[in-house]
Amino acid sequence: MVKALVLRVAGTNCDYETAFALKEAGFKVTVLHMNSVLGKKLSLQDFSLLVLPGGFSFGDYLGSAKVFANQLKLKLKDGLVEFFEQEKLILGICNGFQALVKCGMLPAFRGLFEEQTVTLTFNESMHFQDEWVRLVVQKNSKCVFTKGIESMECPINHGEGRFVPASAEILKKLYENNQVVFKYEKNPNGSVDSIAGICDKTGRVFGLMPHPEKHLFAINHPQSTRTGKMGYGDGFAIFKNAFEYLKK
Repeated sequence: MVKALVLRVAGTNCDYETAFALKEAGFKVTVLHMNSVLGKKLSLQDFSLLVLPGGFSFGDYLGSAKVFANQLKLKLKDGLVEFFEQEKLILGICNGFQALVKCGMLPAFRGLFEEQTVTLTFNESMHFQDEWVRLVVQKNSKCVFTKGIESMECPINHGEGRFVPASAEILKKLYENNQVVFKYEKNPNGSVDSIAGICDKTGRVFGLMPHPEKHLFAINHPQSTRTGKMGYGDGFAIFKNAFEYLKK
């Protein structure tokens, strides 16, 4: 039995969709509020996959996912390091991705919880964007979650999704380490080099701005009645890859 934890906080709003996607992929899923983890009701070590879902944690009042990131870094750091060292997987979607980069768990050139080197900031349009995008997987990516995937379509729902590295040197390092996972085929928000998702050096910590859980079935796609496609949608492979990796 492979167990996944969907960790929610105040303002999270994609936790149940994400949990459903994980169940479809084969996981036994628990959706738990951060307070329950901090209160030791359950341990991170009881799970093999940790997912930080999308939403607007704590209202994004101090910037997208900043409070969530501080909780991870200041209150769960030791547990997360232990979790990671056991070769388990961590996935951050949209707000979860924002939390991972702001607490230093991505790109993690030197290890988890390093100084922040990239961010996700206001879209170039300066407004919230809700649209479908096409993503292309980088061929040399180390990411466990995208094995066998060449491209996929998923929606974005964010106001602060523009990926920006701290310097040209940081961007170069991401490519040198094969940590760039997804790029937008058509850049929707001004992200540097059209980057939509990155992983750590092991490929086991992955963050992306688009929502794979919202294209779980083919009928979720807005053009599904034209294409006639049935069965699972593009996003399902992300969750299934995680399950296949962990069940070994």
